[in-house]
Amino acid sequence: MNSVPLTGKVALVTGASRGIGRACALALADAGATVAVGYGASPQAADEVVGLIRSQGGRAAPLGADLADMAAAGALVERTVAELGGLDIVVNNAGITRDNLAVRISDAEWDLVLAVDLSAAFRICRAALRPMLRQRGGRIINISSVAGVTGNPGQANYSAAKAGLIGLTKALCREVGSRGITVNAVAPGFISTDLTAALGGETLDAAAAAVPLRRLGTAEEVAAAVRFLALAEASYITGHVLHVDGGLAA
Repeated sequence: MNSVPLTGKVALVTGASRGIGRACALALADAGATVAVGYGASPQAADEVVGLIRSQGGRAAPLGADLADMAAAGALVERTVAELGGLDIVVNNAGITRDNLAVRISDAEWDLVLAVDLSAAFRICRAALRPMLRQRGGRIINISSVAGVTGNPGQANYSAAKAGLIGLTKALCREVGSRGITVNAVAPGFISTDLTAALGGETLDAAAAAVPLRRLGTAEEVAAAVRFLALAEASYITGHVLHVDGGLAA
């Protein structure tokens, strides 16, 4: 088996400076891909990811973008192609939360979460499809969430955005499948990251107790699913939502 099956491929991972995005960037680089490490407000963290990839013989570049800016998403794709020589794999992972009960979510909080978590992903897909259609091949992997499948109280904006990513995934797979482009989604459940750690021990214990496997997942387990969907072996999988949630949404 080829230990570096993605050699010669270029991947863009958004929100790659920490958590799930970081793990995805490292997993794709380990498989041989050249990685654009997309970040928002953490240039030092992105530089650390790039440094780690380079120290292991890989190729990577940090690319910053404010994805709340309508023009930034498309520009990020253009920079990836210009600086790294192409684009074969997109992982739309960047996301934010502004949690509150629906009656208390402001218009600004709703608009910001939808802009970053859904609209930016669409614009990245739209821009990435141009080179992918020309080369008649590519992989788009959208990081949704169990919240987009089952809903989550206090996260109406986030749940709506992540559900929208699933709809986007299914629509795009029908549009571009004839050109050899696959479009899939990964829906993580409770994953152990810096963000979830801030919830506190009691909350995390209760979350783990609700999972059939009785534990939180790891960012590396999500990244393994993303890596698989990027491989040639996954070329007949498209329009699929792969749950990495320990059975939470079963």
